[in-house]
Amino acid sequence: MPLPRPAPGTTRWWVIGTIGCAVGIAIAVWLGLASTVGQVSWTDIGYHVVDDSRVDVSYDVHRPTGKAVTCQVQALDSHFGTVGSVAVHIPAPGPDSVHRETTVRTTSRAVTGVVQTCSVDGAP
Repeated sequence: MPLPRPAPGTTRWWVIGTIGCAVGIAIAVWLGLASTVGQVSWTDIGYHVVDDSRVDVSYDVHRPTGKAVTCQVQALDSHFGTVGSVAVHIPAPGPDSVHRETTVRTTSRAVTGVVQTCSVDGAP
């Protein structure tokens, strides 16, 4: 069985449409990559609830070369309310990817600990 063919006289529009789709996909990929290059990212590794007043949080931070970063680490209760928070400064000298373990003091028992956000120091 032969493959279907475009109607006579529409081949040019099929070519233009295909090229347009390829250009659109290329622009979308470029914009996606451009928006993440040079940005800080982090990965929550785990947490350990020590007692009613403390939780230990483990995480990795990936940052631009030579940039100091500050991360906000939070402890959350069973209703996802913040029961403790600490700002962690990671100085500029050092590797681009660093592992940190932070103890967060809490006002009541936490059920989890997470990195809320990280940003380059001095960035808007």
